[in-house]
Amino acid sequence: MLKRELEYFFGAIRFFTRLPVPAWVGHSAEALNQSARYFPAVGLLVGGIGALVYLAAALLWPKSVAVLLSMAATIYATGAFHEDGLSDTVDGLGGGWEKLRILEIMKDSRVGSYGVVAMVLALLGKFTLLSALDDALIPFALLAGHAFSRFCSTMLLASMDYVREDLLSKAKPLATRLTPGALLVAALFAVLPLVFLPLSNAVSGVFLAALATLWFARLFKRWLGGYTGDCLGATQQLSEIAFYLGLLAHWSN
Repeated sequence: MLKRELEYFFGAIRFFTRLPVPAWVGHSAEALNQSARYFPAVGLLVGGIGALVYLAAALLWPKSVAVLLSMAATIYATGAFHEDGLSDTVDGLGGGWEKLRILEIMKDSRVGSYGVVAMVLALLGKFTLLSALDDALIPFALLAGHAFSRFCSTMLLASMDYVREDLLSKAKPLATRLTPGALLVAALFAVLPLVFLPLSNAVSGVFLAALATLWFARLFKRWLGGYTGDCLGATQQLSEIAFYLGLLAHWSN
């Protein structure tokens, strides 16, 4: 059983990052379906890479440079997988007027003006928000932001229908319906890093991330009738930014 769960975990790492996995890890549609429970765990791993790079860079350079290098490290680790999903999704929703046209634009490998603007704003947004946090909170914010935002994508995946199953799609359906046990595992990995953050700020971050996810889910339901792989990447990016925005909220007594 342990080996099987490790296979699911490494399968999630292989799908969502550029990090190497053991050679014995197999590949199958069923294993990829089961790996959905470990998406937030992958976020912890990616966020951990960003946190370590930030801590090391902060010893040599100013805070802003350390934040920039940590972001570069996480993007390199994932191969800009989620950023690409955000770009394609915004291009599709911004340039399409009906479902088939939106899906056609999202499938196109070329990047449009909407996608470029979305990526620039997302990167600038994350840089600005992380740089505005207290130095000591940034490593924990990276851990929590990457983990919880992937849980937001997991909830979208578990609660909505996959709308494109053609051979040209970038990502096949991963897990159309997760079991309660699988959702619990995903939730545990998402909640774990939150304990290292101030309670009120963590709650605010979770609330805004959830709100962003619900907003995106409404758009996807209205225009597509469900989600695609690109939609999951876009949700991860937007909910991560919303989470950092919540962490910065100041509550008056």
